[in-house]
Amino acid sequence: MTNSGMAEHGRKLLEKCPLFGAMHEQGRRELVLHARPRSFVAGEPICHVGEPGQSMMAVVVGTVRISLPTTKGREIILADLPAGELFGEIAMLDGKPRSANATALTRCELLVLERRDVLPFLERSPAACLKLMEMLCARIRRSDERMSDIAFFDLPTRIAKTLLLFPARGPGPAKLSLSQSELADMCGGTRENVNRCLREWQRRGIVELRNRFTIIHKPEVLRELVKII
Repeated sequence: MTNSGMAEHGRKLLEKCPLFGAMHEQGRRELVLHARPRSFVAGEPICHVGEPGQSMMAVVVGTVRISLPTTKGREIILADLPAGELFGEIAMLDGKPRSANATALTRCELLVLERRDVLPFLERSPAACLKLMEMLCARIRRSDERMSDIAFFDLPTRIAKTLLLFPARGPGPAKLSLSQSELADMCGGTRENVNRCLREWQRRGIVELRNRFTIIHKPEVLRELVKII
């Protein structure tokens, strides 16, 4: 994608984003003109915890993984962000170091929006500021829910909740390409215990493990398990 094509695609994505959707058309166009395109190959780090953060980024193409490292050398996967999502807004707002790692899960094209360019727009747009507050509050709520799940619910329930985050697209059952290590990182367990749970669910016909895919045949059983809480 050319820089001009990415800029136009980025403008359309910003229109759909709740934050910038509250701005007028001219404001979005001016903001995209300040944006800097960046490309990353699959697996390439985008930013790390503790690095200076003077920008936020919009995903134009691909998927970005947001994660936190643990003291034991593992990572906790916080989110996989598709095209149209923003990340890095916390560091962009307060000018402090990054609070999470970001990695290109696939080939990614990003638009980088610098703090010096975004803040003046937010100052002139109270509606955009309110939307940003709503976005940050939603992320805090999700983080609180995640920590509550890890503290109070058993691993099968946490796995079920995580699997249900990926509904089926189109006809047929949902088919996830997450590895069991990635699934363990998302639900706060070990790969061995996740494997043990999935094998039991496969025996019961709830899921199928095939060619590194987890295929959900009985999502209603997982939903019932989650309802118990």
